[in-house]
Amino acid sequence: MHPIEAWVNELGYSEYKFELVSDDASYRKYYRLVLKDKSYVIMDSSMQVESIYPFIDISVRLLKAKVQVPRVYAQNLTKGYLLLEDLGNTCLLDILSDMSYKMLYTKAIHEILKIQKADTEGLELYDGDFLMFEMDLMQEWYLNQHSWITLNEEEEASLNAVLTLIKDEVMSQPQGYFVHRDFHSRNIMFAGRGKASVIDYQDARIGALTYDLVSLLKDVYVKFDREKMLELALEFKALKGGLKEVSSAEFIRWFDFMGIQRHIKILGIFARLKIRDGKPAYINDIPMTLLYIRETIGLYPELKPLGKILDKVKL
Repeated sequence: MHPIEAWVNELGYSEYKFELVSDDASYRKYYRLVLKDKSYVIMDSSMQVESIYPFIDISVRLLKAKVQVPRVYAQNLTKGYLLLEDLGNTCLLDILSDMSYKMLYTKAIHEILKIQKADTEGLELYDGDFLMFEMDLMQEWYLNQHSWITLNEEEEASLNAVLTLIKDEVMSQPQGYFVHRDFHSRNIMFAGRGKASVIDYQDARIGALTYDLVSLLKDVYVKFDREKMLELALEFKALKGGLKEVSSAEFIRWFDFMGIQRHIKILGIFARLKIRDGKPAYINDIPMTLLYIRETIGLYPELKPLGKILDKVKL
């Protein structure tokens, strides 16, 4: 008997089906508990029990901010199990189309606005040091270990200079907001009634105004027309309020530099998932990530040194 089944039996359930739902990019696994008339999702954090506490904490913060998140019905903090509301299998990505994108993204933008009002007390900062730490993952895992490329001293200095520029640009925009950190199309669920629910938020930090907006609109699982993307980005700016003195051009610069920071990090994370964690599927999303990076490099001449370094990778 699976250890989780033993826990389910302890909860008083006897007639049920038990199936793996997903094995995400962390050490967590998700199972669906199917009863005669209802179903739940079980989050298995047994390989990283300590991660269950941030999940519960952030869930409470988001619920208080009126963000739709899965309810917690039972917990075993010793073993790292949670019995959660089942939000179904339909995410934003599944129902995205030329006809639906405006409505779906507008709903998601309104969720970001609510998320940014959540309590941030005690959360870790998404500061300059952490931004650099994330971007350094690209050289360690994507360049060195995935692509077998070692930079010389001059190239190292060039890369460090452009990453520092990106970090400084990100830090120049308004800070202090509750940041989900992974607000993309696979983490926004639609379980009926047109309501958007949010998952995978346990790594939240305090950070930049545009971070979650970038995660949504520069999503590496979706190729998005830039004109439509910028229209929605500026809609967020208008809805957010308090940004009248910020020009559209300045806001889009914030948005683009936040985006390239995130995408540089993602290159490293996707390579690490394959090499260290034995999860090779994410490598398939590297071409889209590079596409967004190249697009941004093409818009800002000061980012060209990054393009030269990426040119060393043989695709």
